[in-house]
Amino acid sequence: MSTHDAARGFDSLAVHAGQAPDETTGAVIPPIHVSTTYAQDGIGGLRNGYEYGRSGNPTRTALETQIAALEGGVRALSFSSGLAGEDALLRAALVPGDEVLLGNDVYGGTYRLLARVLGPWGVKLRVVDMSDLDAVAAAIDERAPRMVWVETPSNPMLRITDIAGLARLGHAAGAIVVVDNTFASPALQRPIALGADVVVHSATKYLGGHSDVVGGALAFADAELAEKTQFLQFAAGAVSGPFDAYLTTRGIKTLGIRMERHSANAQAIAEYLAGHDRVAKVYYPGLSTHPGHELAASQMSGFGGIVSLELADGATARRFAESTRLFTLAESLGGVESLVNYPDAMTHASVRGTELAVPDTIVRLSVGIESVDDLVADVDRALAAL
Repeated sequence: MSTHDAARGFDSLAVHAGQAPDETTGAVIPPIHVSTTYAQDGIGGLRNGYEYGRSGNPTRTALETQIAALEGGVRALSFSSGLAGEDALLRAALVPGDEVLLGNDVYGGTYRLLARVLGPWGVKLRVVDMSDLDAVAAAIDERAPRMVWVETPSNPMLRITDIAGLARLGHAAGAIVVVDNTFASPALQRPIALGADVVVHSATKYLGGHSDVVGGALAFADAELAEKTQFLQFAAGAVSGPFDAYLTTRGIKTLGIRMERHSANAQAIAEYLAGHDRVAKVYYPGLSTHPGHELAASQMSGFGGIVSLELADGATARRFAESTRLFTLAESLGGVESLVNYPDAMTHASVRGTELAVPDTIVRLSVGIESVDDLVADVDRALAAL
């Protein structure tokens, strides 16, 4: 029995899936395979299917095995970035004239890809509040889309969507249901088990977890769609390199325990902010006042490490974002270190003036794994300086 066969629980799979000791040396950590080409046993006689680095790499295969196991998918693919994965999926699943029904609170880069890159190619786009299933049903009844795409929790307003309910609506209309699981990660939420067809990740975030690797991943419930997407990946070349794949695998091994700390720290920050007189509103599904709290509690095992807050006006929000010390002002999220972000001018600048525009009063916190008392004190100092 291999270590993968013996692993059943999430943390065991995170450590062992795709990570069997090296057969030649017994090395517990599999070697990083940097070769770009592979010897053939006669013309077309490939060893384990490997011929060229773009079509396959053992280090990348190990990562894909790991992600598929954690998400409960039949297959996973690892990409050079999250957007590269999204692009391959969209072009594999859609043809000109097809329409995507998109959540109105998603990463700005996803909207930009659909509206400005694939839009001129002929892909159509409609936007709806995915946390309102009645609104989703009405939009689908009006015109059946080819794909339904949601982030839950969403970025940056932390809206929660009923994945099982959305899957039922989408599948009844013949649509592919895609869930961006970047914020929750498979440690907290498994969309395929709830009915999703594809799970999307920016592996740069919680999967990698240390702000030292850019990557993306897709996990599939359907082998045929996975194969179509893999062909696009091979044909266009958006693969993760071996060192990037290795760093992502290393990060995933501690995903479970990291998400526990991220969630605990974020809960403490959210509760502190909710009681502060200078904060107009706090967005965090772990708060009982959050409109999606009960749904999040039913489909997630924790509430994640992202907290958004609303301040009095845009100028105040900008001052707060520039006043923290332990929270570093930076793009991205999901690393062990805490980050503060001003979405209107940073991650979501590309959706200004659209249905996805983020209010300029919003600040997003990616709460890291530092000592929680230090994090609360840092936020307290920044608010006192306003």
